[in-house]
Amino acid sequence: MKNLEKYLSILNGEVDGLLLTSRYSRHYGAEFDIAEGVAVVARGGCRYFTDSRYIESAQNNLKGFEVLLVDREHTYYQRLNDAIADFGISTLGYEENYLTVGELRGYEEHLNAKLTPYNKAISAFRGQKEDWELALMRKAQSITDKAFAEVITRLKPGMTELELQAELIYCLYKNGGTGLAFDPIVVSGPNTSLPHGVAGERVIQPGDFVTMDFGASYMGYCSDMTRTVAVGYATEEMKQVYETVLKAQEAALAMTRAGIPGKDIDAVARKVITDAGYGPFFGHGYGHSLGLEIHEAPNPNTANEEPMPVGAVCSAEPGIYLPGKFGVRIEDVTILRQDGCENITRSPKNLIIV
Repeated sequence: MKNLEKYLSILNGEVDGLLLTSRYSRHYGAEFDIAEGVAVVARGGCRYFTDSRYIESAQNNLKGFEVLLVDREHTYYQRLNDAIADFGISTLGYEENYLTVGELRGYEEHLNAKLTPYNKAISAFRGQKEDWELALMRKAQSITDKAFAEVITRLKPGMTELELQAELIYCLYKNGGTGLAFDPIVVSGPNTSLPHGVAGERVIQPGDFVTMDFGASYMGYCSDMTRTVAVGYATEEMKQVYETVLKAQEAALAMTRAGIPGKDIDAVARKVITDAGYGPFFGHGYGHSLGLEIHEAPNPNTANEEPMPVGAVCSAEPGIYLPGKFGVRIEDVTILRQDGCENITRSPKNLIIV
């Protein structure tokens, strides 16, 4: 089933049209990324509106949509109201998670249709990836693996976190990335105890852990991985923490499969870390789904009591963070199957000392 057909399938008595404003949902429905625009999906027709910067690309690449230009004489509101009238739309489901209050008020004031929050239904399809989406995500992950293999040859004592981050970004693009999945996290020494620390002027030194959390985007689809490496040498405590995190990930990977509640997957990794005495130092969830966005649903974490679906793509990223000392995180990306999971991350996970 085409993605646009999936959207049409959720038009029911509650809504008879969809207002797609986020880049992610427009990309998903059109199966092509246009940076700016708004789309309407209805049984009577599907229209995509964008401005002069993107109109040629949209007209050449969007299948299933009638593409129309917006300008001073033909505003988004006017184009939308024409579609509402032409397609007989009375109620539009919208993406409340992606609209500002001001944007929503503008639509409510100007559109000749009732607006109903509908984000959950619109986004639900993205939890289970199609084979063609998985192919793009495998490609994105292979680019990320290649970037890691290259960047660790560039990592040297004396360079700053910011310098290493620049090298990492270069390697992601050099190896085929069409964008960054997110702003990379590159931290060293005591900064590695910050799960989402920001690279700065700190100079990398012998005896440091260096944590790199990064991913390429390929044709709009994300990859994600984290590796923690040691510079020069690692103390026994550093090795112990690293091995604990690795054991936690491996234990959870061994039981990860579709049909299991997300919280149960999280619990397996969390138990290994807790039994080793580091429970208070693992504060975030075991993982998250990813796709067009780096964080999507459903999630293998403590809050998710629902069974994970076949075709979900999820990170596996336990960590231990000792304030003021160091932290370790190891992250792979997995595809959930009925009988287990496919780990599409190929980078080694043994403790690397550079």
